[in-house]
Amino acid sequence: MKASKRKRVVVAMSGGVDSSVAAFLLKRGGYDVIGFTMKLWPKEECGFHKPTACCSLEGISDARLISEKLKIPFYVLDLHEEFKKEIIDYFSNEYLNGRTPNPCILCNEKIKFGILLKKARELDAEYIATGHYANIIFDKRRKRFVLKEGRDKKKDQSYVLFSLTQDQLSRIKFPLGSYNKDKVRKIAKRMIFPVHAKRESQEICFIQDSYAGYLRERFKEKLRPGSIKHEDGSILGRHRGAAFYTIGQREGLGIAYKHALYVKRIDLANNAIIVGPKESTYFKDVVVKDLNWIVTPFKKHIRAMVKIRSQQKKARATLKIANGSTEIEFDRPQEAPTPGQAAVFYDRDLILGGGWIDSASPMIRRQQ
Repeated sequence: MKASKRKRVVVAMSGGVDSSVAAFLLKRGGYDVIGFTMKLWPKEECGFHKPTACCSLEGISDARLISEKLKIPFYVLDLHEEFKKEIIDYFSNEYLNGRTPNPCILCNEKIKFGILLKKARELDAEYIATGHYANIIFDKRRKRFVLKEGRDKKKDQSYVLFSLTQDQLSRIKFPLGSYNKDKVRKIAKRMIFPVHAKRESQEICFIQDSYAGYLRERFKEKLRPGSIKHEDGSILGRHRGAAFYTIGQREGLGIAYKHALYVKRIDLANNAIIVGPKESTYFKDVVVKDLNWIVTPFKKHIRAMVKIRSQQKKARATLKIANGSTEIEFDRPQEAPTPGQAAVFYDRDLILGGGWIDSASPMIRRQQ
């Protein structure tokens, strides 16, 4: 990874081991590296957030320390207004509209590789880099930049990057794409980075307790109790507010029944939560909208592997492509495809594209 003529790259540094090693690898590769930490909360709130939060004092301090060790310039960029508008408001509105958001995808698209990329260009930087486990290459045959899974399949983050554009992909470096996590930690330890054993956070960075508590604190007047209904139409109980529930949820229903019940559907028009047995959460056909194609499809029907959540195994499906939407017909029904979440399409390790789940059709059950 040698850079010619000292090409400049801005590294988004969170204070964690991944972004720290990414900065080191780029510096070793001959790039002119600048470190940036994004402050995503107002000044008066930043110090009160847990260490794993997006702009904790610990995270900023660790990023600054690593930058000093690497002898690279370091800046803190205040993006709290943009973050609230693009991510927090979206997150809240999705739940209030009966959908389950994925703020990490939007943060990558709008903040890291959107606003921060523009800031990088203002500094005459050709690239922006992060510690994501994924790979970007230029496909000469297709004459496009394509996105591929990272070498470490357990850490692969290609799912949350599906919405990136060609312009963004052409300006991004993922130094960790060919590494596994153990190797990254060993590099950090060898470099005597104090973050080499730092704990990772799998939580939403701006949620301090639970998303339910977050919504309750800020939108109490919009959270109206309503009915919990069995799929046969009978009323089984009351819910605390539709925003507190998601498709496939079992815990927290507060219902005693002869068998386990799961959220099948959120009926926002009637402020009702529809529940049923686990098999009722399995769906075979899913409609996806707001698509982004990294690899342009040349057929109306194509075969692909599909993920409907980041930690799910890929499932075989046929994609039926129409104007503005795509219908996914899975070979086998999938558990709890959830409106508001992403469906990402793969050809082996190549990301074809993806979109946002809009609706799903239940499997046809056998007559008893």
